[in-house]
Amino acid sequence: MQLTILSTSDTHGFVQPTNYVKRNQNLPFSLAKTKTVIDRVKQSTDEPVITIENGDWLQGSPLAYYAAKVAKDATKLTDAYNLMGYDVGILGNHEFNYGLDYLKQAVGTLDYPMLTANILTGNQPLFGQGHRIIEKAGVKIGIIGLTTDYIPHWETPAHIEGLQFESVLETAKKEVAELRPLVDVVIVAYHGGFERNLETGQLTERETGENVGYRLATEVPGIDALVTGHQHRELAQIVNGVPITQPGYRGANVGQITLTLADKVGGYRVTGGQAELLAVTDVPADAAIIKTLQDTSNQVETWLDAPLGRVEGDMRINDPFKARIQETPYIEFVQKVQMTSTSADISGTALFNNEGRGFGDVITMRDVVTNYIYPNTLAVVALSGADLFAALEQNAEYFSLDGADRIMVTPRFERPKPQHYNYDMYEGIDYTLDITQPVGSRVKQVTYHGEPLQPDDTYHVVVNQYRAGGGGNFPMFDQSKVVEENQRDMTELIADYLLQHPVIEATANHNFTVLPD
Repeated sequence: MQLTILSTSDTHGFVQPTNYVKRNQNLPFSLAKTKTVIDRVKQSTDEPVITIENGDWLQGSPLAYYAAKVAKDATKLTDAYNLMGYDVGILGNHEFNYGLDYLKQAVGTLDYPMLTANILTGNQPLFGQGHRIIEKAGVKIGIIGLTTDYIPHWETPAHIEGLQFESVLETAKKEVAELRPLVDVVIVAYHGGFERNLETGQLTERETGENVGYRLATEVPGIDALVTGHQHRELAQIVNGVPITQPGYRGANVGQITLTLADKVGGYRVTGGQAELLAVTDVPADAAIIKTLQDTSNQVETWLDAPLGRVEGDMRINDPFKARIQETPYIEFVQKVQMTSTSADISGTALFNNEGRGFGDVITMRDVVTNYIYPNTLAVVALSGADLFAALEQNAEYFSLDGADRIMVTPRFERPKPQHYNYDMYEGIDYTLDITQPVGSRVKQVTYHGEPLQPDDTYHVVVNQYRAGGGGNFPMFDQSKVVEENQRDMTELIADYLLQHPVIEATANHNFTVLPD
C-alpha cells in the first residue's frame, strides 16, 4: 500500500491567482490552483491520502487584509480554505499578526482541526489538540502540529499574551515517543524550515532556534514524514531517511510525500518514501473556490481601486536594487509616516521585496497594500548611539562586491529565501556605507542634526514591531527597549496620512550614501 501526504504552506491568503497589482490576472500560484492539483491526485488513486495545511494562511494578501481589517469577517477568507478538504491544519507565525481574538474567530470557522502541540494556553494546546490520529484504509496515521517557537521575538506582545511557545524540538521528541506505539505512521507538520544544508549538514544561518527542521529529521527518531514551510523554499528530498517537503509560497506548489507501507502484525510499517513538488503553473484555478469568493473578490477590487491621494513628482520605483542604494521618494514618504505617527525623529524601514513599484500620479489602496505588504505596527525604541551604529553595520552586510568590484546583494539575502526586508534604510540621520571596506568597518560619517552620533547618547528610533523585537537577528533591538507603541498597522497609518495630506510631494533628501556609487 502507498500513503500519499499532500501539503500546502505559506499560502498567505492568496486564494486567487493574482498578486493584486492589477485586475484580472492569472499568475502561476494560488490556493485555488493547489486545490485543482490536490483533487487530481486524490482522483488518481484508491489508496489513502492525507492533506495538510501547514501554516501562514491568515495574513499576507490584500484579500486577507480586507477580511481582517475592513470586513472584520474571517469567513471572507476561510470559506475558501474549507473547500480544500484538509485533514488538519497548523498555525504559522503570521497567524498572530491580527491578534488572538481574530485568530480564534478564524479558526472557529474552519471545518478541520488546528494542531498546536507546542503552543499552549494554561498548559493545554491552543485550540485543544497537539496531534491527531486518523485512520484511513486501515492505516493509523498520527499527525503532530508544530510551529516555530521564535514567534515571541517578532510578534506584538499583546497578540500572544497568555500563550507559551514551547521548544519545537523537545515537543517533537515527546509527542513522537507517545504516538509511535499507537500508530503505523507518524507525520510531523512543522511551520518552520531548515537551519542546515540538507546534503552537507553545514549551518546555513544563525542557530537561533527559528528553524530546526534539520534537527527534527536527524535527532528525533520515529518520524516517517516531515512537512515544512516558513522559509518559502521549494524543497523535496530525503534527509536522514525522512522524506521532507517545503512547497514555496502563495500556492506555487503542492508538497507530495509518498510512503510505501507493508503489512506487519496488527498494522503496517513504512518501508520507503519519496518526496516531490507538484507545480500549479499550468493548471486552472478551481471553479468552486473562485465562485465562492466572487462577491468578496469584487468587493476587494473595488476597495483597492479607491483613490487616497495624489503625487506631485515621481514616486515610482523602477529598480528595487537601486532604490536600496539611493533613497527614493517612496521610502522617504514611509519614513515621514512613521515619524509623524510617533514621537521619534529617526526612522528605519525597508523595501520589503522586489515587487513593490512605489506610487503613480494617483495613489489608491491597491498601491498602499501592494507596496507595504505586512500588517506591521510601529514601536519607538531607545537605542544608544553604539546600538544604532551597530544596526547600520549589520545593514551594510546586505551588500557585497562582485569580481569587478561592483556592488551587489550578498547572496544569503537572496537565497535560499529572499530577505530584502532585513535591510533597513534610515531617515533622521546622515550616514555613509562603504562596501569596499571589511564587514564591521563599513559605516562612516554618521551625524544626527548635523552633529556626530555619540555612542553613549540615547536616540529614539521608530521601526516596525518585527524589527523592534529583534526580528531579523538584530541583537541591538529588544522589546525591553521599546518606549512607545502605535497599535494601528502601517497600512491604516499610510491611508490616514494621505487623507490628511491628499497631495504629497515626491522628495528625497538623500541622507544616506552607499559606496562605491
